[in-house]
Amino acid sequence: MKTKRFGLVGRNINYSFSAGYFKSKFKKKGLENYTYTNFDIEDISQLPEILQKTKRLKGLNVTIPYKEQVIPLLDKVSKTAQIIGAVNTIVVSKKRTKGYNTDHYGFKRAIEPLLLPHHKKALILGTGGAAKAIAYALRKMRIEYDFVSRTATDVIYGYEDLTENIFNEYHIIINTTPLGTFPNINEYPPIDYSLFSDRHIAFDLVYNPEETAFLKKAAKNGAVTKNGYDMLVHQAEKAWKVWNKK
Repeated sequence: MKTKRFGLVGRNINYSFSAGYFKSKFKKKGLENYTYTNFDIEDISQLPEILQKTKRLKGLNVTIPYKEQVIPLLDKVSKTAQIIGAVNTIVVSKKRTKGYNTDHYGFKRAIEPLLLPHHKKALILGTGGAAKAIAYALRKMRIEYDFVSRTATDVIYGYEDLTENIFNEYHIIINTTPLGTFPNINEYPPIDYSLFSDRHIAFDLVYNPEETAFLKKAAKNGAVTKNGYDMLVHQAEKAWKVWNKK
């Protein structure tokens, strides 16, 4: 059987979840002719070279920092990925490349079991490609949200703006930044963690380490916490379906 190749495009991705997950999946399914490679690149402009030189490439995952930058390099983008403004899955065929977003699906599946009636508003820490997918998922779940960034604007909170009043209003706090990712495990978003309570959910897209400093500090004040592992599994399974769609 001919080899089918898949891979991950990103920067500094040795730690990546995807390679281990898909290699294990291929082994369980007996897909000996399937391979998965990390394409660790310094600039997204190197993508065309990967597409040109990698024979029998069928699909790619895309991670930080290229989920937004990759869009202009693709032949086509799904309607959902276009609305979100970020791509994390690419289908590669002889005729074209097409971008999709499965992050929003992964997040929705991961957070739904935690939601209670009072979880009506969320704060999204960060404004990158992953944050955009989270915002899309929250809209689909009819949960209001606002973004938080290091630099405040008329429509984005600054970290220093997050007061007790705001925490009393927003009961879901989602970290979409890479702060706290291994090996920088002592980093965390600069918020007042004493404002968390048992009415809050703290959700971290980071999954390595299993419990980030953000989650530890939130849990200490009673918050329900969850890391990004389940989200990654759900988005990976969705990507697998997209790649294998006839």
